[in-house]
Amino acid sequence: MQGDKDISHVLEGWEYTPGELSIRKVSGLDRKDKLQLRLDLGLLQMEMDERPDGKKPYGKESLLRYYLDLIEEHKSRYGTDKNFKLSSEDCAKLQQEGIQYYYRYLSLFQIGDYERAKRDTERNLRMFDLVKNYATDQKDVMSTEQYRAYVIMMNTRARCSISLERKNYDDALSQINAGIQKIEDFLKEYHQEHLAETSSEIAFLKNWAREIEESKPPSLKQRLKDQLQIAIEREEYERAAELRDEIGKLEEAGEN
Repeated sequence: MQGDKDISHVLEGWEYTPGELSIRKVSGLDRKDKLQLRLDLGLLQMEMDERPDGKKPYGKESLLRYYLDLIEEHKSRYGTDKNFKLSSEDCAKLQQEGIQYYYRYLSLFQIGDYERAKRDTERNLRMFDLVKNYATDQKDVMSTEQYRAYVIMMNTRARCSISLERKNYDDALSQINAGIQKIEDFLKEYHQEHLAETSSEIAFLKNWAREIEESKPPSLKQRLKDQLQIAIEREEYERAAELRDEIGKLEEAGEN
C-alpha cells in the first residue's frame, strides 16, 4: 500500500530545530546500525560503514575506490600513472560522493564516534589528493582544495578526541600541533601563508589547545614537585630527599 511509504510516523516526536544538528543511531531492517540526520523536510539515513548510501558503484565500495583501482590498472599496463586523467565529470562525481561522507562524519562527531569520524575525514582527504594529482582542469582541483583546511581541522579534532578519551593529554596536544602544521603547509603550497593569521581552522585548534593545557591534570612529576615544595616548607627534609630521588628517577626515564 502507498501509505506504507509515509515516513510521518518515523519523524513523530522528533522535531527539527533550525541551526542544530540532530542525529540518532537506529537499528535497520538488516539489523545493522544506521545514522539518521534530521532535516527540515525529513531525514537522511546513512550506513555506518562503507559508502553512506549503501551503494556499490561499479561493484566497488565507493567511487574513490573505483578510480584508485583504475590507476593501479593503468600502472600495471603502462608501468606508470602518467597520462591517467580525471575529467571534470569524474571530479564532479567524486565531489558529490564526498558530500555523503561529509554528512556522515558530521553525524559521527555528534554521537561521539571519533574513530569512524577519523576514517571518513581521512577518506575525503584522499579524494582531494586524487583530484589534485589527476584532474585535467585546475578549476576541478580548486573545487575540492578549498575545503582541505577544514577537513584537516576536522580530522585533527577526531584524532585529538580519541586521545582525550584515553586521557592522553600530551598526545592530544601533539595531534593539534600536527594539524596546525598541516594547514600551514597547505597554505604555503598555494602561496597563501599570510592567511594563517586569520584562518578560522587554525584559530579553533589553538583555542582548543589552550583549553586542554588549562584543564589537563598535572603530571606525576609535577605532583611530586608540589609535594616537594610542601615538604620543604614544613622542614620535612627526609621526605624532601625521598621526593627528590623520585623526581630524579622520572627525569632519567625522560618523564615530563
